[in-house]
Amino acid sequence: MSQIILGVDPGLADTGYGVIQENHGQLTCLVYGSIKTPAGTSLVSRLEMLHRELKKIIKKYQPQLSAVEQLFFNKNVRTALIVAQARGVILLTLQENKIPLLEFTPAQVKRAVTAYGQAPKIQVQKMIKRIFKLSQLPQPDDAADALALAICAINSRILCLKN
Repeated sequence: MSQIILGVDPGLADTGYGVIQENHGQLTCLVYGSIKTPAGTSLVSRLEMLHRELKKIIKKYQPQLSAVEQLFFNKNVRTALIVAQARGVILLTLQENKIPLLEFTPAQVKRAVTAYGQAPKIQVQKMIKRIFKLSQLPQPDDAADALALAICAINSRILCLKN
């Protein structure tokens, strides 16, 4: 049975997304990229842009499962609060579309694709390139993280089915 999974790496300026398909254990990358919102635009407008663009991706690819990165402690409280607001919009958009959600920490995501929870972003990008046989490193790195989140979701689903 085939399943489409959406991974989302929250951010305000750049929200990474990756859509993959799992079919009998074979993973295929359908699309990846980032939703960019322009600096200098009001926070409310940027959050609305994020909501609108994520809805377009959901409508086009019809994912049956999603994965979103959990917030990690950030020394810059202002940045953390802004990312938390973007994450809230993402969670609401997924809920509105009735897409089941799994959440993972950054360390879980890195461990899932590199076997090392403290791997640098370039290592995650290189592994994503290899896993999906991409011709180049996925850019921006937020998109690579989103693809890694989708891999976490499919691996978690498979583990849950086996238990």
